[in-house]
Amino acid sequence: MTDDKDVLRDVWFGRIPTCFTLYQDEITEREAEPYYLLLPRISYLTLVTDKVKKHFQKVMRQEEVSEIWFEYEGTPLKWHYPIGLLFDLHASNTALPWSITVHFKNFPEKDLLHCHSKDVIEAHFMACIKEADALKHKSQVINEMQKKDHKQLWMGLQNDKFEQFWAINRKLMEYPPEENGFRYIPFRIYQ
Repeated sequence: MTDDKDVLRDVWFGRIPTCFTLYQDEITEREAEPYYLLLPRISYLTLVTDKVKKHFQKVMRQEEVSEIWFEYEGTPLKWHYPIGLLFDLHASNTALPWSITVHFKNFPEKDLLHCHSKDVIEAHFMACIKEADALKHKSQVINEMQKKDHKQLWMGLQNDKFEQFWAINRKLMEYPPEENGFRYIPFRIYQ
């Protein structure tokens, strides 16, 4: 694991330049300026929602604001997919910055799950970690961790702190030398 530290750091600090624009049918008090961010590939859109919402609420009528959601070229973006995955699935062949449209109305009930708080994305993230650990270590590593370790893992991801995250994630990525590797290597296929 220590040999791969530079690779891990490069992956961690991968960013996607993104331009958020307000959907043209949203009712505003004045013209909404686009909002630009460098999004971490390994993070989730729900972790930048507050920044985007704050920017656009300046020009919105409060009575017109409901649940925020994002789309790219007519496709609603799933909040429970990592940002890098969303980009690779939908926009990897387009010019940068990635143009994401912001909506405050007409939530696509058939296409997206609701995410009312960061607690929901944290629970989803931890469930994914637990699934992977069940395959790799028969759930031994995650079960031996304390609640503060789980929180540190999540806070490292949420706050984009490489060292904080990897201090805990390292335990999930290593295996005892006597085992000659993991039982299984977990991965997901997204289409």
